[in-house]
Amino acid sequence: MEASSAVDSVTEGLRNQRLDSEKARLKKIEDLNWDHSFVRELPGDSRSDVMPREVLHACYTKVSPSAEVENPQLVAWSDSVAELLDLDPKEFERPDFPRIFSGASPLAGGLSYAQCYGGHQFGMWAGQLGDGRAITLGEVLNSRRQRWELQLKGAGRTPYSRFADGLAVLRSSIREFLCSEAMHSLGIPTTRALCLVTTGKFVTRDMFYDGNPKDEPGAIVCRVAQSFLRFGSYQIHATRGKEDLDIVRALADYAIRHHFPHIENMIKSDSLSFNTGEESTSVVDLTSNKYAAWAVEIAERTASLVASWQGVGFTHGVLNTDNMSVLGLTIDYGPFGFLDAFDPTYTPNTTDLPGRRYCFGNQPDIGLWNIAQFTATLSAANLINKEESNYAMERYGTKFMDDYKSLMTRKLGLSKYNKQLIGDLLKNMSVDKVDYTNFFRCLSNVKAAPTVSESELLVPLKAVLLDIGKERKEAWTSWVKTYIQELTSSGISDEQRKVEMDSINPKYILRNYLCQSAIDAAEQGDYGEVRRLLKVMERPFDDQPGMEKYARLPPAWAYRPGVCMLSCSS
Repeated sequence: MEASSAVDSVTEGLRNQRLDSEKARLKKIEDLNWDHSFVRELPGDSRSDVMPREVLHACYTKVSPSAEVENPQLVAWSDSVAELLDLDPKEFERPDFPRIFSGASPLAGGLSYAQCYGGHQFGMWAGQLGDGRAITLGEVLNSRRQRWELQLKGAGRTPYSRFADGLAVLRSSIREFLCSEAMHSLGIPTTRALCLVTTGKFVTRDMFYDGNPKDEPGAIVCRVAQSFLRFGSYQIHATRGKEDLDIVRALADYAIRHHFPHIENMIKSDSLSFNTGEESTSVVDLTSNKYAAWAVEIAERTASLVASWQGVGFTHGVLNTDNMSVLGLTIDYGPFGFLDAFDPTYTPNTTDLPGRRYCFGNQPDIGLWNIAQFTATLSAANLINKEESNYAMERYGTKFMDDYKSLMTRKLGLSKYNKQLIGDLLKNMSVDKVDYTNFFRCLSNVKAAPTVSESELLVPLKAVLLDIGKERKEAWTSWVKTYIQELTSSGISDEQRKVEMDSINPKYILRNYLCQSAIDAAEQGDYGEVRRLLKVMERPFDDQPGMEKYARLPPAWAYRPGVCMLSCSS
């Protein structure tokens, strides 16, 4: 008994030490460890006014938040993001917290600015764009020496606002806040969100660009990422003549130094020399040019990101080059949408309807097109040559297919990739408009039992195969038979396979109608549903008894404009 007591005492002592250490690490807002590398190391605008204008030879403009605020309220917050910053979660309870994170009260130690960038929008070069309503507060270094940039979206005008007001509404801010955190919980690289506050003021928006504007509650999201650098951050300077090409190099050096340090530390290695195609005699040595190695890594990160979107049925909606992160993060949540019924032509963006350029099925090709624009920028700045540019694009294609095949193999619980089986499945799902998320979640209930009678084969899938006629039932029965044969040959037990499949096929995704229900309540001053939805989406792979309503198919009202489809306006 004495030995046991001694062990308990030591364990308790270690636990208390850990708690004390944790307490010491957590900080008040005023004590955050700021380090403003972007402003310190890169050229800035000589002016700090917010007059709309071309900002030349600069990566940023120093500006302060200017959104009008009256009795701001904290709508929602993320404890896990606070932890990234070493911020004590008790700080959310401070009466002045909403004022600080609406920009109404200055943030001690911060150094605010708006970033300059350009971009291709719907395939056309749009020139200077920039942070038109997002203002970075600065960069925080946490106790693990990780760099996190804090940014207020909807904080007021900047020189990049053009004719807009620099503000955001509660509707779009709730969507961005929730989706940032939901995507993180799905294991998909993304910008994060620390908090969401209302401004107490109204903002006029014409949601459908149809001449019917209305006043909506204003809001501000505090977005968090290791960097908000985009493809367009580089493109803008490459289009402005030779004198700005040095800025492209400076920005590349900055990104490598702070966010890709392993590339800076590379040494000569045979394993990093590659032929640029089967019939080519050209060799790309990634150790002899750090910019080539960097371009390849960005291409591969982007490919992995897009593959992960396809795996969960996420459609970004606005894949312009200014919405592509060089870190391979999902960035800028506007008119996004998760698939309900499987439809490769689905786009959640009304602006994208004529050509469906950014529809779900096009995302892999658009990712490659955007990489091509990015590598063209690096080539224009003489950082990489044609072979290196081609190799980066080649790596995008290879990495996407590798990741996508692996993902779909795991979603089906297979031991090896089966192109025919997966292709036939997606075809069947498209014909019968089967719910993408719920189908894969149900699929783990299929048993590897070849003796199951034909009439029983579809029983595990009856909840998702709705209203199908005799001919379609035969098509599905045939597919399930082939699927069971494949499962039988894998040798994995039904129990083990179900656990593995349920760990990659979410039960809960942030469907647009769930967002809308939370928005409707919040616009009436009730933030409870936003917070409940956040909690559910933090555990998307768990069954969460009592929360089943969040996994239901969309009701009829969910198909009205403004719910299932949105415009870029917010």
